[in-house]
Amino acid sequence: MIEIEDMRCFLEVVKSRGFNRAAAYLGISKSIVSRRIARIEADLGTVLLNRTTRGVSPTEPGLEFTMRCERILAEYDDAREAVAQHGGEVVGCLRLSAPLSFGTRHVVPVLSELAKRHPRLEIDVSFSDRKVDLIAERFDASIRIGTLQDSSLIARRIGPARAILVASPDYLNRRGRPEKPADLTSHDCLIYTGSSDPDITLRNGDRWVSIRPSGRLRSDNGEALLAWAIEGLGITGGPTFMLSDALSSGAVEPVLADFPLAEHGIYVIRPPGANVPGKVRVLIDILVEHFGGAPHWDDCLMRAEKSGIGL
Repeated sequence: MIEIEDMRCFLEVVKSRGFNRAAAYLGISKSIVSRRIARIEADLGTVLLNRTTRGVSPTEPGLEFTMRCERILAEYDDAREAVAQHGGEVVGCLRLSAPLSFGTRHVVPVLSELAKRHPRLEIDVSFSDRKVDLIAERFDASIRIGTLQDSSLIARRIGPARAILVASPDYLNRRGRPEKPADLTSHDCLIYTGSSDPDITLRNGDRWVSIRPSGRLRSDNGEALLAWAIEGLGITGGPTFMLSDALSSGAVEPVLADFPLAEHGIYVIRPPGANVPGKVRVLIDILVEHFGGAPHWDDCLMRAEKSGIGL
């Protein structure tokens, strides 16, 4: 008899076009995948997959079985979730993508709480600054920071993302504190290479001013730039969710605080669809609970403003 997990295994082989990749994704051995596919084909009395050295593809009966499996599993998952909700539970596996620095610093503790609230919920997280393809890579949701581009995906803003320029007290004592955006051109800047726009853009009154930074240290990782800034190697910019601890300890100080960088947002992105799965809904709820309004990491800005540091 064909079981639910056999069908999930078959679909994964079709989607990944290989037994090895399917086994890696499912976290089981290739031999188990092979046995499950063989059991399905024996039960149905037909070959469902073409096996070649270039990969695996469904036969004509395999395509028909694929479509029916997808329908059956979708209905099964919906039924499972609906029944669980009667008891106030959330079930299933939540596949989430989150930015590396923000994710490890701030999302991990929230997911710990989510796991405690919903003990039957599985959570599978990928921490990376890469923009994943939610549909092709089968993610239920993604946390993204910045300005969103138009797409068919559905976005929910869960909080603000503010950024500032900083430098260590040692650097500022040696090189002086810039007083206006143009002063940055005579300073050592720690340059972020992970953006398509290399300029630093600050607001000067009612207009925006762009400065092309120069410096000998560059990285596509904000944590590396912060570490160099703490060591007194230059001025860098970054989000307050990453800089708050260093600002609070005095390891770095705000620079050009009267000329703010653009504010962006923190969003949860999900695939299109009118119905929000319960596992995605509880994720959004707990993220808004923790990050909505004024995030705790922005307290460092208020403290700096009161003390006059960087102004």
